[in-house]
Amino acid sequence: MNYFFTSDTHFGHGNILKYSNRSFDTIEEMDEKLIENWNEIVSKNDTICHLGDFCMRTDYRKYANRLNGNIVYIRGSHDQENWPYMNEFYPNGLKDEFGTKRLIVLCHYALRSWPKSHYASWHLFGHHHGKLDPYGLSFDVGVDCNNYYPFSLDEIIVKMKTLSPIVDFRRKE
Repeated sequence: MNYFFTSDTHFGHGNILKYSNRSFDTIEEMDEKLIENWNEIVSKNDTICHLGDFCMRTDYRKYANRLNGNIVYIRGSHDQENWPYMNEFYPNGLKDEFGTKRLIVLCHYALRSWPKSHYASWHLFGHHHGKLDPYGLSFDVGVDCNNYYPFSLDEIIVKMKTLSPIVDFRRKE
């Protein structure tokens, strides 16, 4: 089993094409490409954490039933209609190690400080569609940041090695 992370697919959301300057002519074309990319790298036994804004004004199952993996949902700003019905749903974010021995904090919104951020924990977020620079050991995992693909845990690990950690000025024991 592998772990993947993504955000801001906005399935069925016509205005996202112009808001995020996505390179698709129609929402149907975008939806199909997002599903194709997702299923290309995520297998049925993998876990994928979706950090919000899954779909817009439609039943999330219309898309979720076509996607590989066990989806863990973090509530985003456009998930109001579906959030009570989504399986494995975390309205306020999620903290886990995902097998890395390092705390990873997931939230739809970018945080300036997050649990154990001064101890080199990682923070993955969405919402900004690639328009917000990484801060410390955090970055945007939205589809607009990865050519419309989810990020694998291996890609996250490589990316984190390139980011500057927040300095911990506390006394070391």
